[in-house]
Amino acid sequence: MKKALFKSFVELTGNPVSSALLKSFTGSRFSRPFIQPFSNAYRINNDEMEYPISHYKSLQALFTRQLKDGIRQVDPSMNVLTSPVDGVVSGFGKIATDQSFLIKGHQYKINEIMGTSEKAAAYKDGMYYIFYLSPSHYHHFHYPVTGALVSRYALGGVSYPVNSLGLRLGQSPFSTNHRLISEVMTDFGKVAIVKVGALNVNSIQLLNSSKECIKGNDFGYFSFGSTVILFIENHPNFTPTVELNSEVLVGQPVGKWIQ
Repeated sequence: MKKALFKSFVELTGNPVSSALLKSFTGSRFSRPFIQPFSNAYRINNDEMEYPISHYKSLQALFTRQLKDGIRQVDPSMNVLTSPVDGVVSGFGKIATDQSFLIKGHQYKINEIMGTSEKAAAYKDGMYYIFYLSPSHYHHFHYPVTGALVSRYALGGVSYPVNSLGLRLGQSPFSTNHRLISEVMTDFGKVAIVKVGALNVNSIQLLNSSKECIKGNDFGYFSFGSTVILFIENHPNFTPTVELNSEVLVGQPVGKWIQ
């Protein structure tokens, strides 16, 4: 029961009024007494935090925490795709030629997620990865590759929680949620990083607007619950190196281009 309450603090609901109230509460000093119980309930590794837990003045501050420098090891190989987040690999596979694929029992068209069929065309027959971030996870996102930013744009105005309930009840939640899409050109083709907001409000915060993308660099965070989707442009020698439903950390290899 306690864990369900805490989860509502960071994933919220599809109701704009209750979401706004919870957002206000979690960002206020009144939420501070919940910090330690929240940490205990989700077994958050306090040793990884940038500051001691006593430093954080609200649940929101804890949720958007940074980690200590160097705590995540990033695979430096240029031909290795790394995880952009700490999370669970809830899906991956080949993007079907009809531009749709199965996510948690639902079919989603890539052109709906990307906004247009022209944008989606670059990833035809490529690969996708879906990373789910639970309340226990560190909620910053990092570049999974090194390259040059060629496109960044926002889509969506309606949000539903990105969890199993939201996927059952929401009307195509991945294609209607607020999302921020970054496309990076690499030596092996384009990689799209789709940050999906899980709320009724825009919960995606960018740390900088640089067009230089360096693998492992922190470039933003989610204020609340979230999901990240990667689309990899088709390449004959790309192969996944991770298992479905496995826990991954920022910088951990999840695929590679075999040279």
